[in-house]
Order: sequence, then C-alpha cells, then structure tokens
Amino acid sequence: MRAIIDLHTHTLSSGHAYSTLKENIEQGAEAGLKVIGTSDHAPMMPSSARKIFFENYKVIPKEIRGIRILKGIEANILDYNGSIDVESPLLENVDYIIASLHSPCIKSGSIDENTNALIGAMKNPYIKIIGHPDDSRYILDYDRLVKAAQTYQTALELNNSSLHPGSTRINGRENARRMLKKCKEYQVKIIIGSDSHICYDVGNFEEAYKLIDEVEFPGELMINTGIDKLSYVLNREY
Repeated sequence: MRAIIDLHTHTLSSGHAYSTLKENIEQGAEAGLKVIGTSDHAPMMPSSARKIFFENYKVIPKEIRGIRILKGIEANILDYNGSIDVESPLLENVDYIIASLHSPCIKSGSIDENTNALIGAMKNPYIKIIGHPDDSRYILDYDRLVKAAQTYQTALELNNSSLHPGSTRINGRENARRMLKKCKEYQVKIIIGSDSHICYDVGNFEEAYKLIDEVEFPGELMINTGIDKLSYVLNREY
C-alpha cells in the first residue's frame, strides 16, 4: 500500500533546508502525491520563519498542478509539560500541526520527562501528529507513548529521514520498529513523513516501506494511504 500524502516537508524558510515550495510541489507531482503539506519549523528553531510567515499562508493556492496543498507547522516542544512555540490564533488557522522534540529547543531529560513532553503536547487539541518519536537522544517509554496516542487520538510519525544510516537521530530504525509494534498491538494510527529538507526527498518513503513490511504493519492504520483518512490529523474538514 503506497502513501499518496506527505505532510512533513520543509522549505528554505526553515533556515536549514534547501528548496522552495514550488520545487517541493513539482517533486511531489513527479512522485505521484495527491496531497502535500508544507510544515516549516516554528519560530524557536534557530533561523526559522517568523510568525508573520505562517500568518500569510492565505496567499498559497489550495491546489497546484492537481495536488492539494495543506499549510502546517512543525512546532517545537519547549518543556516537559508539552508546551509549544505556536499560539492562538495561529493554532486555529493552520491546517495541521506536527509537534516534535528538537535539540536546539529542549534538552533531553529522563525517559519519563521526555515521554511526558510528548504526551503533554498530545493534550493540545490542535496537535494531531507527533513528529519523529524515534531518537535515542530523547529516550521514550513507547508503551506509555502509544497508549497516550490512542487516548488522545493522535498519530505517531514514521519518519523516513530518521531511518537513513546518515541521520543525526540515533537508533531511529530500532526505535521506530518498537513503536510500530506497539501501534500494531494497540491499533494506533501512524503517518509516514518524508521530513524532506530538499525537494528530492519529497514523497520518498522507501525506508519507511521496508520497515512497515518487516513488522507487517496493517495498511488500515496508515493515514497517508487514503485522502479519506486525512481528517484524523487536520484542524478542519478536508
């Protein structure tokens, strides 16, 4: 089962990515995507876009080259309570929010503190995706995490970028495998993301597919295999 949606993509505006929105969309069209979400880093990430950048999302067409364009943010989790660097009214006005742990924005704590940070973010009704919960720099209790995702109806991301051998994240494949097995056990939904920082990675899920096949993960729990599943992670009707 192939993914036709990629909600985790970055442009030059993130400060450490290398492609424009136009280039990302063109690559997405070549990759056969039906929906692309643009999700640059929120302002607490060094050199990322300011709030006004996201407030001006209204200028982006809803459809380009036959691809539906969704406007999101990758928010930075700032503390072990799950606070993020996105506030109202921006929270309500974007299509979706990914919340993630990033080393420039929060120091790693104990396994309980790191897990609490992600669970705290899930309690925010506008956060429906937890980004790359797979990095041993932030050790997690996957049983607690997956059970909380079930409780708060939040999707956990299988991040294709984390699975590359050269990734700065540590033990991404091993941690993602543990997460997938727990998600399968508790019937918790996942969303695959390219986490592309250059256009050539948009819609590239090859490493994720390999891991999904290894653990025999069920297609019905994968959100980005069907447009009808998108409402699970959006702030408004698709």
